[in-house]
Amino acid sequence: MEWVETTGKTVEAAKEAALDKLGIDETDAEFEVLEEPRLGLFGRVRAEARVRARVRPNRPRPKEARRDRNRRGKAAPTPADADAAPPPARSAEPAATVPAPAPVKARKDGVRPGRTPRSGTPAPVAASPVAHSPKPEGATMDQDVPLQEQADIARDFLVGLLASFEADGKVEVVEIDEDTMELAVDGGKDLHLLIGPGGATLTAVQEITRRVVQRQTGARNGRLLVDVSGYRRKRKAALERFVEGVAAEVRSSGVAKALEPMHAADRKVVHDTVNGLDGVSTTSEGEDPRRRVVISPS
Repeated sequence: MEWVETTGKTVEAAKEAALDKLGIDETDAEFEVLEEPRLGLFGRVRAEARVRARVRPNRPRPKEARRDRNRRGKAAPTPADADAAPPPARSAEPAATVPAPAPVKARKDGVRPGRTPRSGTPAPVAASPVAHSPKPEGATMDQDVPLQEQADIARDFLVGLLASFEADGKVEVVEIDEDTMELAVDGGKDLHLLIGPGGATLTAVQEITRRVVQRQTGARNGRLLVDVSGYRRKRKAALERFVEGVAAEVRSSGVAKALEPMHAADRKVVHDTVNGLDGVSTTSEGEDPRRRVVISPS
């Protein structure tokens, strides 16, 4: 995992900047404080705090497991069939408006095109209970637990969550890479309840799912992502297009624009998109959950 170095007036500000670059939550990051801020006369900052951070590393997997993983093919992603709405920008001028997302259509079999289940066809939602078993006796935090085991627990929890909402749907475990599993929820017309405005509910569902897994296993290795009806993939594509439009306005007007507050993953998409464009740059301001990205002329 590569380290990123950031600075800020305080250590916390430097850490927030690092999380923006990595696009992850603080629980998934590892920090090292390289330099504390130094104050001068009248409390002015003479030297900013400097930290470095990276995604929390995993312990090496056995060679046999890596060979087996390399033999397996990966499902190819497919283009989104509908757009999700990114947040509008704010400036002294009226904010830009973006059309509301089109309703997501699911196939009759409840499986998203291009996705391949890891094993068999998932059982109907109504037949699966929520997993509420306590953490096993003797389990401690920071254990190296197989990612497939974590994903199975997460899937049981999500299946039970769907049942409690009386929502039709299926949950597939999809391998993104050797350190990341995605729990893809698809198939029901009521799944928008698990997405919420701007994906806020989906972010909360993902965090709760991770906490359930950590509580039962003590695992802190690997990453579990939750997606509903392909929302994250479609939102990323829509957000990239939106940011390109805002960047073009900033270049032509010479006036900076601040976007609406976003969570770390969306802020990373904005930073990465603007980094590939000429004549504009980004900074972050504010504190979570009101932290936002500002696009400025270079």
